Amino acid sequence: MVGNASFITLVGVGQGVQQLATEQFKSLGTDVLFIVPEISDPWGTTYQKPKTLVFEDAKAIATQVPAVKAVAPETQSMEIVTYGNKVIETRVIGTTQQYLYVRSFDVKIGRFFEELELNKSDQVVVLGSDVAKKIFKNQSPINKYIRIKNQDFLVIGVLQPKGTVMGTNLDDSVIIPITTMANRIGGKTSLYGIELSFMSVSAKDEKKVNAAQFQIQNLLRQRHQAYDFSIQTQQDLLKTANQITNALTLLLGAIAGISLLVGGIGIMNIMLVSVNERISEIGLRKALGATSKDILIQFLIEAIILSFIGGIIGLFSGIGGSFLIAWFTPLKASISPIAIILSLGISGSIGLFFGVTPARQAAQLDPIIALRTV
Repeated sequence: MVGNASFITLVGVGQGVQQLATEQFKSLGTDVLFIVPEISDPWGTTYQKPKTLVFEDAKAIATQVPAVKAVAPETQSMEIVTYGNKVIETRVIGTTQQYLYVRSFDVKIGRFFEELELNKSDQVVVLGSDVAKKIFKNQSPINKYIRIKNQDFLVIGVLQPKGTVMGTNLDDSVIIPITTMANRIGGKTSLYGIELSFMSVSAKDEKKVNAAQFQIQNLLRQRHQAYDFSIQTQQDLLKTANQITNALTLLLGAIAGISLLVGGIGIMNIMLVSVNERISEIGLRKALGATSKDILIQFLIEAIILSFIGGIIGLFSGIGGSFLIAWFTPLKASISPIAIILSLGISGSIGLFFGVTPARQAAQLDPIIALRTV
């Protein structure tokens, strides 16, 4: 019972984690590519500094790559944000108007900044939902001023909550025009333009993701005369996440399998006790004509029934445990039919396997000696 309950529950937890990760990645868009600066030394070690991507690269990709629909360059830094006596540290993202589309964000209240504000390096800011709650609580932040790095920024909008993806809280950030980020917050440190932390690129559709990756790679290598960047697709990240969660599910299933093994040893011990308590019954049956095979089958059936009934109880307990975990956590209740079939099959097999020794012991009893114990 305990083994099956833990097996069903833990496999359900593993699959729930996998579903959650898949949904989070899909919420960011399945046609998105991420381009990050990367430099490799002769030994193959990669570094992400110095930054090699610049704003002009993003403009070139947007205008020269046929398979690309939109590009959102980003530069980021952790900064102190203040409003009155409220002080928090959050991620400041400098980007363009394409950020909403490429990263699949929506504006909850207010608006996003416009091209004119980007070109003029206006000090306007859009808040992530968590930042808005921390600073303004139940007040409307629109048309209020916050300070970022001791400079006033006008709040023009708040984004819809997005949640956490792979440990990064997407709602704990503020967004400003990338030109404002370079001129007012970060400063220009590259002769080639505004340095980028990375770029998010949206292909025209899912079928053109590989084409977009190939075209971007050729364009950037031509512009940089070096392979100083890395391109990852959302599908690559999703595949990696699935591999990790599959390994986690197997690990949890293996841990639960240990409890099934311990349960089998318990069944064997109980059946051995049962044999010792029923020696006279065994002797009587043999004296009335029962063969050793009959006795063997009887005790094997008892062991299988015992383990199978425990497996059924454990099955329903495990299903209940999965729903209980889903109630208290972000994970969805996941009941795997394969896990159910496996757990019942394993519990019955364990009864058969660990019932053999007690059954053989019962079957080999001499009826005369057995009757003498009456």
